[in-house]
Amino acid sequence: MMIKRLLIVVFAAFLVASCSNGPQEKRIKIGFAMATVKEERWQRDRDAFEAQCKKMNVDCVITVADNSPDRQANDVDNLLTQKVDVLVIAPQDATQAASMVEKAKAQGVPVISYDRLINSDKIDVYISHQVPVIGRKIAEYALGKVPKGNYVIVNGASTDNNAHIMNKEYMAVLGDAIKKGEVVIKAEQFIPDWKPELALNFAENALTQNNDDIQAFVVSNDGMAGGVVSALAKKGLAGRIIVTGQDADKRALQSIAEGKQSMTVYKPIIPLANSAVEAAIKLAKKEKLETKPFKKDDNSKEVPAILLEVVTVDKANLMDTVIKDGYAKYEDVFMNVQESDRPKK
Repeated sequence: MMIKRLLIVVFAAFLVASCSNGPQEKRIKIGFAMATVKEERWQRDRDAFEAQCKKMNVDCVITVADNSPDRQANDVDNLLTQKVDVLVIAPQDATQAASMVEKAKAQGVPVISYDRLINSDKIDVYISHQVPVIGRKIAEYALGKVPKGNYVIVNGASTDNNAHIMNKEYMAVLGDAIKKGEVVIKAEQFIPDWKPELALNFAENALTQNNDDIQAFVVSNDGMAGGVVSALAKKGLAGRIIVTGQDADKRALQSIAEGKQSMTVYKPIIPLANSAVEAAIKLAKKEKLETKPFKKDDNSKEVPAILLEVVTVDKANLMDTVIKDGYAKYEDVFMNVQESDRPKK
């Protein structure tokens, strides 16, 4: 009788163990195909994305294409082979990336276009900062400081939709002043891969061809702004000509504190990366996203989007923006400024 009871107890324990070891929920795996991490801001994206995945208890595989669209295509193939549940792409080439979206969708994998818009209406969501607003803020700042004068426009890569969206906004803001002859565009160029050294060369040529008679450089990001500032410094003009930027890179913030770069557009990266991870998890679970329609231009189809706010930063509000938010350290930003000239903490 004791043996029979013992067998019943053992069998019951086996059933309990079997139930507790039953099929467990599969961990979500997110693939993030990045174009580059050469700039500081993209390093922040990668680190923030990875940290949020860890916090949300999901797996992530991050690849970096080193500014090569072909390598990014191979990266996406590898991520799909690894059976990612959601694919996040920060495209190197907006048009070429459309074929990556096609491959993912053919395998039933949702796609998030991260920061840069892919030329595809099949993406599930476009998550970025308010790129048109960035373009407007940059142009409005320049126009506010130089309502009349000679301008040079330094656009981002022609393969990047963000560069075109921003350029469209520059023209919208500056249009009336250009028509009136108050603003004259002396030179303009799209810079391959947003390379600072190419922006430097372009700025040098623009200055030489115009006998240094330039009052504003409308520059689309901080890396290229650094190149422009270097070109100006060679001629003793740094700080005397308006230079815009975007990304709030540490070196750019230092340059603003020193009075060499005029402004940047601060785009909080952690909320962007967090939004992308949270959207990816919802897509993997087939849950609904709260989005708004977005069109890059009148000829494009609408895509669902989540767009985050941005802030103009110049010397006057460094303390109240990037430093107050903890995005940058006071000691780093003002390291090249004499203590007597630094704002109080």
